[in-house]
Amino acid sequence: MLLDPRDRILLLHGHEPEDASDDWWFTPGGGVEGDETREEAALRELAEETGITEVDLGPVLWRRTCSFPFAGRRWDQDEWYYLARTTQTAIEARGLTELERRSVAGARWWTCQELNQAHETVYPTKLAELLRRLLDEGPPAGPETLDTEIV
Repeated sequence: MLLDPRDRILLLHGHEPEDASDDWWFTPGGGVEGDETREEAALRELAEETGITEVDLGPVLWRRTCSFPFAGRRWDQDEWYYLARTTQTAIEARGLTELERRSVAGARWWTCQELNQAHETVYPTKLAELLRRLLDEGPPAGPETLDTEIV
């Protein structure tokens, strides 16, 4: 959950590698590599996928388990959503993997209102509601578990 000084959230625009019409928006992130911590992985993934390195990483907001088909296989993920803030808003994806280069079409900063009015598919589902609650109430006392998503 990367937010800028105007409380806009950064989302990446992705699609199936062989079908750009099968698309969605999602938060930056990825897997832990080697012996790095989840926090180190979050910062590394942000740098690779967005070029943003000036980040204040906050607490874990939410956790969820999801399973979905992508690029010809099924992906099962245990996701941890951190609150992160930055003043850096220019995006330059310099560290994308080969699969990401074929399936990430760009990035965009969204206001909560824009996200709430969007007709596009956004993951996690209910992100607009989660963002509104975060902005209105602040971070939860501890990580909240979101509904499991199986697509």
